[in-house]
Amino acid sequence: MAKFDPRGRKVKILATLGPASRSPEMIEALLRAGADAFRVNMSHGDHETHAQTIAAIRAVEKQVGRPVAVLCDLQGPKLRVGQFKDGKAVIRHSGHFTFDRDPALGDDTRVCLPHPELFGVLQKGQRLLIDDGKLRLKVIEAGPDRIHCSAEVGGVISDRKGVNVPDAVVPIPALTEKDRRDLAFALDQGADWIALSFVQRPEDVAEARKLMGGQKSAAGTALMAKIEKPAAIHRLDEIIELADGIMVARGDLGVELNPEEVPPLQKRIVATTRRSGKPVVVATQMLESMIESPAPTRAEVSDVANAVYDGADAVMLSAETASGAWPVEAVTIMHRIAAQVESDPGYAERVHFTQVRPDATTADALALASASIAQTVSVAAIAVFTGSGSTARRVARERPGVPMLVLTPSPRIARRLALLWGAHAVHTKDIGSFEEMIAKGKRMALRNGFGEAGSKLIVLAGVPFGVPGSTNLLHVVTLSGDELSKHAG
Repeated sequence: MAKFDPRGRKVKILATLGPASRSPEMIEALLRAGADAFRVNMSHGDHETHAQTIAAIRAVEKQVGRPVAVLCDLQGPKLRVGQFKDGKAVIRHSGHFTFDRDPALGDDTRVCLPHPELFGVLQKGQRLLIDDGKLRLKVIEAGPDRIHCSAEVGGVISDRKGVNVPDAVVPIPALTEKDRRDLAFALDQGADWIALSFVQRPEDVAEARKLMGGQKSAAGTALMAKIEKPAAIHRLDEIIELADGIMVARGDLGVELNPEEVPPLQKRIVATTRRSGKPVVVATQMLESMIESPAPTRAEVSDVANAVYDGADAVMLSAETASGAWPVEAVTIMHRIAAQVESDPGYAERVHFTQVRPDATTADALALASASIAQTVSVAAIAVFTGSGSTARRVARERPGVPMLVLTPSPRIARRLALLWGAHAVHTKDIGSFEEMIAKGKRMALRNGFGEAGSKLIVLAGVPFGVPGSTNLLHVVTLSGDELSKHAG
């Protein structure tokens, strides 16, 4: 397996694959440009195409010698209107419009809303947003069969346009039948992360977790909850506790909230998730103009930089890499922005603006100590031996000023950690003794470009080896050149 040098930055880049980027050649180009993980959007395409995409990722991963995470993003229960006689209609500004359960084709006065759950929860004064908020209607009267509305913002409405209901918790399952099929497929394909869309409550996460627990192929697969519904904000702590990671999905969140409400919420979600020690991804429209342009706007650059300053574990590209004209350039500029921010002398202060408190455990105390030692003593890296990835997450929560070399016997864990801040994961053989651990830590640090002869290295591990949650050892060692000449680990 070829060596793939460390990125030189700690925040990770998650790139969505699609028609513009799913070939093996493009996947390799995106990896070499700076991508750390790939998103497969289950809302588009079929299982055969997705299987080919995942197989291509694994082939390129082997070729470049770097663990790569595959995140399969479930579509979720998207609400849509029915169809119209002419394929579209016009809702007049300040005019009245009705949603009903009649399957007949719609017109300028009414259309079918094929979601009976909505008729039981919507109340007078609540809003319906159509086509990503382009049309805004307010409920005048709601009954079991009809919802009468007035149009605050009218316009053209066409077949199957999406509906957002920001003011109500809709009693629909987080997983549709399509999602269940897609989930089973993704697990069979060895996905490292599953992203659950339109989470409203912790029970949604629990339902997905239960389904995953019933499939052996789910072993090692992590669950990421997407925060894109206002209802989820009210139970954010509970959702974070049940999930393995969080995504700030600003697309639908920005539709259902006023625009000015999204930035402070983004910061709140990032900070709250960081305190839990779980990865948090900031997503949607980060470099949107690069779908068509080879360069981003200055505002987009600032948006990406802001997420990096806040300490997000990863930033995500959507259509920019999936269907855009400049996918490699989009990853390249995102890498450059992140690297520039992290080289800012003020970055350390900004990224530690969010205060995290370790739990009262030995493992958390040692993770905090490793970050403190790295700040006090000149060390090249923190080497973490882990079987489950939990020690790496504890260290990453402290946002240490030096890179983290994660050594794990599990290829699944190495891939999952591709979305963890500062983690450079290496799949290596298991260890059986303290002496072997120290020798391997030194050797792998030198081999992967973390320090040179004379550099200091912090080593974190648990004794006895191979026991989950046993982190109880911190050791500072000095690298020497002769480690490179020893046999491979």
